[in-house]
Amino acid sequence: MQYDSKSLYDGLVASGLIVPSGEPGVFGRNAVFEDVLERFNALVGRIAQDDKAEKFTFPPTLARGIFEKSGYMKSFPQLAMGVVCFCGSAGDHPKLVQRIAEGQSYDDMMERTGVMLIPAACYPVYPSFTGTLPAGGRLVDMTHWVFRHEPSDEPTRMQAFRVREFVRVGSPDEVLEWRDMWLQRGLDLLRSLGLPAQEEVASDPFFGRVGKILANAQKEQKLKFEVVVPVISEEKPTAVCSFNYHQDYFSKTFDILQANGEQAQTACLGFGLERVCMALFKHHGFDPARWPEGVRARLWPEQA
Repeated sequence: MQYDSKSLYDGLVASGLIVPSGEPGVFGRNAVFEDVLERFNALVGRIAQDDKAEKFTFPPTLARGIFEKSGYMKSFPQLAMGVVCFCGSAGDHPKLVQRIAEGQSYDDMMERTGVMLIPAACYPVYPSFTGTLPAGGRLVDMTHWVFRHEPSDEPTRMQAFRVREFVRVGSPDEVLEWRDMWLQRGLDLLRSLGLPAQEEVASDPFFGRVGKILANAQKEQKLKFEVVVPVISEEKPTAVCSFNYHQDYFSKTFDILQANGEQAQTACLGFGLERVCMALFKHHGFDPARWPEGVRARLWPEQA
């Protein structure tokens, strides 16, 4: 099998699975793509159903105050995406329209709002944990749109994408046991779909020279794992699922305590839904009707 970014992108476009928007990393998805995505997401739900997670849905925006409190800008300022609006007067409006018509910048006429776009699917939920947890901690299940400023022609590198996210908060033993359990689950799930998935110790894209130190420390402590699949490269496989152990970072930031009064710890895992779909299209072809029977039985069990 040959791997390269352009052939995958061209194939997805030619098959109508994605619709270019003119902006790198931003594209539409057709009904076939969405069906595969929804079927995979439902399969994750079936696997997790006995975990009794609390289900939450948050909007794609995060209050600026929470965003700033989270410390995201200390580590990943290059990825942040905000929301701006025109707050000028009726007299300013013709000037705005004229600048747009003439292709001129109108940045100075826009003002920041009180919200940011969600940079990671887990971020909205941490403030809701503030206080003392029940015995055994909590487990939350979410599916969110996530936004990161990473414009690229490489199809798996998107500025807007969806993540099926689980967040565990509790004692260190509870959190690590849950993470390790889901790491094996993730591998088993993806391999059952005919994907050559492997686990890797990984690091986040921390910014700047200090970021390199943080990334090395994250790897040394094995705080982040990824499940990777060859999609555009065999030498550098694509992360389709990631696991982050935050230790007590978010619990200190948002004052989260265990039932015994000790500081809680948190971990999260996320399946990149579009990336999983692209991995499936890469390995099984652009027509799901022709995929292997075993893969179809997992995703469309009612048709098996």
